[in-house]
Amino acid sequence: MNLVVIKYNAGNIQSVRYALERIGAEALVTDDIEAIQSADKVIFPGVGEASSAMGYLKERKLDTVIRNLKQPVLGICLGMQLMCKYSEENNTDCLGIFDEEVKWFKRLGDTTVKVPQIGWNNIYDLQTPLFTQVPQNSYCYFVHGYYAALGKHTIATTDYVQPYSSALHKDNFYGTQFHPEKSAAVGEQILKNFITLIH
Repeated sequence: MNLVVIKYNAGNIQSVRYALERIGAEALVTDDIEAIQSADKVIFPGVGEASSAMGYLKERKLDTVIRNLKQPVLGICLGMQLMCKYSEENNTDCLGIFDEEVKWFKRLGDTTVKVPQIGWNNIYDLQTPLFTQVPQNSYCYFVHGYYAALGKHTIATTDYVQPYSSALHKDNFYGTQFHPEKSAAVGEQILKNFITLIH
């Protein structure tokens, strides 16, 4: 299995690499276009801010590369948000793979809500083989102030202020708002499923 983790200016690279090692998977961490294009599977991690991340991807032509990948791709946290069409975070046009828009929790007008959401929350309405052997209402680890609205690509839902997409899927592209690499046994199962069941 030729597994690649995309290296860019907003990656939570080391924690993803360690999580993959724990399940016996080795990954090449790279921003090399040919290596990414020739991978069997690609993980697109992310922690950071949308507009600077998109700027970095565009400078290196990685935005076009990611959009045109045909193999399974898993976006994590900011990686998933960047795969949506637009983010309210600094008014950013994103990759446009998913139709969903990314919005700020505070826009909902609840001044008591803590933003970002940090900690464990449950995921439900789980769909696709990405969640094989993952029980409904399993807890995963989240750190985010922006969320993807529910839409036709939603394959998992979480409630924080309101229901939103905690995972998305379209064609060969998958995304999780939570961090599977920090979500203990549930997260390890999801990473295993991506590596072994998603084709």
